[in-house]
Amino acid sequence: MKLLLDENFPQKVIIDFPAHSITTIEKAGWKGKKNGELLELMEKEGFDGLITMDQNLARQQNLTKYRIKIYVIKAVDNRPASVRPLMQKLRSALDIQSNEQVVEIE
Repeated sequence: MKLLLDENFPQKVIIDFPAHSITTIEKAGWKGKKNGELLELMEKEGFDGLITMDQNLARQQNLTKYRIKIYVIKAVDNRPASVRPLMQKLRSALDIQSNEQVVEIE
């Protein structure tokens, strides 16, 4: 699965996802892009999913236009210590075939 880490996501916690290709918005050259434009770019570049902490993204965008899955990490804040405990749940969610376009990890 080809995944993108949103700007608000702590990169330090993504250390062991060998079955997936994960890149950051900065590495993709998309820093500062608005959500709609970002989703368009992701679709064009063949990304399968976005890992984010933005809980409003699904309500603010018409996601039915895209085949991209949104993995929303619902941690208290974006510090690695707060996010790290949810990484096993994210790993499991990535391995499950689901029709849900928005997957909340809490």
